[in-house]
Amino acid sequence: VQLQASGGGLVQAGGSLRVSCAASGRTFSSYTMGWFRQAPGKEREFVAAIRSGGSTYYADSVKGRFTISRENAKNTVYLQMNSLKPEDTAVYYCAAKYAAGSYYDPTRYDFWGQGTQVTVSS
Repeated sequence: VQLQASGGGLVQAGGSLRVSCAASGRTFSSYTMGWFRQAPGKEREFVAAIRSGGSTYYADSVKGRFTISRENAKNTVYLQMNSLKPEDTAVYYCAAKYAAGSYYDPTRYDFWGQGTQVTVSS
């Protein structure tokens, strides 16, 4: 599986942005898809995940502001980000894994995209 993230950019605090991740392969619908982010000098952290059946999970820091969704017909997962804050500034990575569980643990993901920069100005 190859993943290609896109849609990052510069936005003012309070604004919105949607990042996308397109996947290759015919088994996309079987994968749990996750979004992670990494700010300079910090570890990569879990943002959101969506299982093959559609169940979603969010980090507390983004709950109520971010929404993860998937469109299996297009092999694409989205992260809609609203009410953005300067602390959301990071490189956002999409990832895929086949096994269930541990959706918050980056070491459990099998495939990673290249990342897309999101910068939120104050």
